[in-house]
Amino acid sequence: MSNKVTDLATGVEGLFIKNTRFNTTCISCNFYLPLKKETAAEYALLPFILTSCGSRYPDFSRLNFELERLYGASLNASAEKYGDYQLLKMSVTVINDRFTLDGEALIKQAADLICGLIFEPKVQDGAFYESDLAREKRKAIEHIKGEYSEKRIYAKNRLIEEMYKGEPYGVAKCGKVEDVEKITGKSLYDAWNRMLETAFIRVNVVGAEVPAGLFEDLTERFARVSRHDITNCKSSAPTKPSAAPRTVTETTAVNQGKLVMGFSSDLYGNDANTLPLLVMCDIFGGGPYSRLFTNVREKMSLCYYCSASSLRQKGLLTVESGVETDNAEKALTEILNQLEIIKKGEFSDFEYDSSLKSLADTFNAYNDSQDSIESWYALKVNNDEIYSPEEIAERIKKVAREDVINAAKGVKLHTVYKLLPENKKDEGKEG
Repeated sequence: MSNKVTDLATGVEGLFIKNTRFNTTCISCNFYLPLKKETAAEYALLPFILTSCGSRYPDFSRLNFELERLYGASLNASAEKYGDYQLLKMSVTVINDRFTLDGEALIKQAADLICGLIFEPKVQDGAFYESDLAREKRKAIEHIKGEYSEKRIYAKNRLIEEMYKGEPYGVAKCGKVEDVEKITGKSLYDAWNRMLETAFIRVNVVGAEVPAGLFEDLTERFARVSRHDITNCKSSAPTKPSAAPRTVTETTAVNQGKLVMGFSSDLYGNDANTLPLLVMCDIFGGGPYSRLFTNVREKMSLCYYCSASSLRQKGLLTVESGVETDNAEKALTEILNQLEIIKKGEFSDFEYDSSLKSLADTFNAYNDSQDSIESWYALKVNNDEIYSPEEIAERIKKVAREDVINAAKGVKLHTVYKLLPENKKDEGKEG
């Protein structure tokens, strides 16, 4: 693989990830912007409205016809959190030119398509069309309400909201329903301009070769944009330890209680700094060999599921579990007990070795999917050195037991969030 970065314009980079395993090429345009309550909903809407139509393809039928003409090329869009920033992603995937019937330059056409959609939206008099806006607002509101209905996601979001009150990471990645409802065609057009002018931008290309003229075309296009106040997304504020752990309890019509715990960590930032935390978190609550799974769930039967995950940019570790109300406190106590066991180094060689092997296998598996490879690099812009999944897999194998113990010692309980059933007789079912 190659991971050479090319400067295209002020705050705009092109990254070519050479990979000949696939018969397609993926071109992904990633825009990184500050995560703020005032702008989250508008920014989150942009990738979806921009990839649904454009000035050259005024409705999805004509856009879809063009995708079909390009041998079934696919468009994808998403809005995600990247630490304290919002990541807006728009990508196109198309088969390589050598597989066309007459050697047609499909990759270049696909590159022109995605650039045209981003730079030439379907607008009139400085505003997006109301019909297009109404459609995307409806879909966005349905998505937000869907996360509320999925209580496991809702509980995790509420924990983050409580932990990071008044901080960027506490902002919902797609905003709130009321924020979406306030968006107008003019305000979204202004947000589009701000995105082009102020976002840090990384264009990732995963394939056998860089599409001819793509990077040059982007340089030319951005030369016509007034780039200023470029978002510095190289670092996110670490999670501050809590002076005393907080507990937030809510009740609602769920069939199964949710216990979610948030911890701060001394380790945060890029991959090189945070690999011990990753291994520690996996031993704690990763695979079926982890302490939370084998002890809290299997041996003690205190919860229906129990797992841990970490976010390196923020130095955040979370534990999610499904519990009955009567077992919520017991599960919490035992989860903390398992953390203390790791801090004392009392985990087995089997747990340690299984974690190293499992994590290495997970990273090596990124190469099985073109989308996974692209996502890997999209989430690495804060790293001074760009490591491939294979390189991280090798580094994982060198994390020592003492590194794991020290990582665990820096983990401190910050906030506990409980979402419990209103009526105990309904407990035990997934909800």
